[in-house]
Amino acid sequence: MSGNLARGMLAATHPAPAAAVTLLALALALRVEPDLGRVLLVGAAVGTGQLSIGWSNDWLDAARDRQVGRSDKPTVSGAVSPGLLRSAAWAALVVCAVLSFATGPVAGLLHLGLVAGGWTYNLWFKRTAWSWLPYAAAFGLLPAFVVAAAGDGRVVAGWAVLAGALLGVGAHVANVLPDLEDDRVTGIRGLPHRLGRRVASVVAPVVLAAGSVVTLLGPQGTPTGVATVLTTVAVAFAAGAGVVGVRQPRSRAPFLLSMAVAALCVVQIVVAGDAVAVAA
Repeated sequence: MSGNLARGMLAATHPAPAAAVTLLALALALRVEPDLGRVLLVGAAVGTGQLSIGWSNDWLDAARDRQVGRSDKPTVSGAVSPGLLRSAAWAALVVCAVLSFATGPVAGLLHLGLVAGGWTYNLWFKRTAWSWLPYAAAFGLLPAFVVAAAGDGRVVAGWAVLAGALLGVGAHVANVLPDLEDDRVTGIRGLPHRLGRRVASVVAPVVLAAGSVVTLLGPQGTPTGVATVLTTVAVAFAAGAGVVGVRQPRSRAPFLLSMAVAALCVVQIVVAGDAVAVAA
């Protein structure tokens, strides 16, 4: 594989979000599962699932990306062809399915449900007012998959599913902010587009901050000092993002602050990792 092709294939995975989701799964698995082999299996399953989602996204969006001149996209620059991405996406999905079911039948189904969320978003949901739903389902299923993969009879805590769902919805709305105009040109009308830039710039950090609050208050017992500080900072960042979003909707600050809130929420979930799994 040439260097240009390899770089194009890597770029088409959407490496930042793919790596973030995979690392979150690994970090949670390390808190929930003492067996390193199973932890690595969880990471491999999630990683290949994210590869399939990223590659399918750039394959399915190739024509729209060319229409708006997205020269940063490898299918537009000519680094990779949509056909190659299609084949790679399906191959990664097959490997993902094998690895997912290797963690157990229930865990396998949960993870394939997560991956299906990403694929259905790429195929249809992103053009509808329900664009948030696959994100809510996928991020809510992630902790459920990690706990089920441990295979010790424990189940995922309800707060972790809710926090994951809120994280997914907030991240979706925030992630779309930089591309709102290009998306409209190509007929993409998801929830953030229907809300408009100003409202979406407020909704994204508020939903993410809500996920942080759920992660603080959800686990049993008194919240730790670390969790309290993380939530306080997350809420402050969310408030700042909302204010800037209302006053300066064209600013990039709401997106950056929302991503910071999302990162804080992820850290909180990992810190509370041992509370993600509870006795059935």
